[in-house]
Amino acid sequence: MKQGTLRTLLMAVVALVLAFGVAACGSDDDDSSTSAATTAGGTETSAALPGEGREAVTLGTKNFTEQFVLGQLYKQALEARGFTVDLKENIGSTEIADRALRSGQIDLYPEYIGIFNNVVAGDTRTYPDAEATFAAGKAYAERNGFTLLPLTPFTDTDALAVTPEYSERNGIRSVGDLTKVPGFRLGAAPEFRRRATGLPGLERAYGITDVEFSPLTIGLQYQAIDNGKIDVAQVFTTDGQLEGGRYVVLEDPRNVFGFQNVTPVVSTRVLEAQGPEFQATLDAVSQKLTTEAMQRMNAAVAIDKQSPQEVAQAYLEANGLL
Repeated sequence: MKQGTLRTLLMAVVALVLAFGVAACGSDDDDSSTSAATTAGGTETSAALPGEGREAVTLGTKNFTEQFVLGQLYKQALEARGFTVDLKENIGSTEIADRALRSGQIDLYPEYIGIFNNVVAGDTRTYPDAEATFAAGKAYAERNGFTLLPLTPFTDTDALAVTPEYSERNGIRSVGDLTKVPGFRLGAAPEFRRRATGLPGLERAYGITDVEFSPLTIGLQYQAIDNGKIDVAQVFTTDGQLEGGRYVVLEDPRNVFGFQNVTPVVSTRVLEAQGPEFQATLDAVSQKLTTEAMQRMNAAVAIDKQSPQEVAQAYLEANGLL
């Protein structure tokens, strides 16, 4: 059996275990998502799905593995409820996704709440928890024609990682320890250079200024650090590559990277037009997305080279969302 197939099967088993408590509380007799109804005369007729007959919506995703998985999760769940979804994958960074949403090129996209506040709302304040971060972002969104839907349980925070050998050789366990290594080579997405959660944040919070910065396409940082072309890599904490302890993720005691739970950002006009089941469907998916689940799905795509579509379908089926 291929490693990728095995990983998906294991992932599905984990998902089923997590979902069992919910599934055991109901039965087919009272499932509101049933697609058939019985008339008074005893004949079976098809019941309309809540999304049938509504205008198509355009769902955008940014330019890395986890976003491709999230896009498929939300798309397939919505389509199972009768909604028509056009998926625009790999549209770029938050800056590009935000412009696409404001111009009507897309109707929604999954975003990380701290990045939304920092990049979209221009809010660089530090908040004590994810709830306060969300409240600030939600208020901005409502003033600008967007709605932020409830956060996922998982948070995918930016982080810095090094190899175990580099950590041991230089005595580095936290971000602040990087001041011990003048001129270290840091590989990160191009936007890391200017964002408050990037180089400016490292300087503000830790006094880190002596950095040789290499802009890299997201996903290539692992190859670069493995080949010795960089010393430190920007990573995401749900990256599948972090499974197995191959890298040391540096602690961030001053929380420069913030809270990064995912919220679907939706045009308020579109949300209202699609009806309450539209949000209910998105919320049902979001609430199933734990850190373990996302890391396993990301690994299945990034490492085992399975398609985001197949991985998302397996997870949704295991959790009763298809």
